[in-house]
Amino acid sequence: MKTTTSVKIDKNIKEEAAKLASEMGLNLSSVINATLKKFVDERRVVFNVSPEFNVETEKEFAKIREEIKNRRNVVGPFNTVRDLKRALLD
Repeated sequence: MKTTTSVKIDKNIKEEAAKLASEMGLNLSSVINATLKKFVDERRVVFNVSPEFNVETEKEFAKIREEIKNRRNVVGPFNTVRDLKRALLD
């Protein structure tokens, strides 16, 4: 047996979700039904959203990634917590 539900959602999110579902060969009802079924089965909600950083923070992360790649400004690994604390306090 099927039923109809009305839910208020952001128009842009609905359009993007419907487009993505269509690209995957699905319709939005199938995606919503699968999501609700998983919610009922697992009795939990998982929010898995990647953080969006501002331009300045992205630049800093890029700089840090480059330093790690080139092994600059990198300390460790540490064999003990004591060694780690010593490095942090120096």
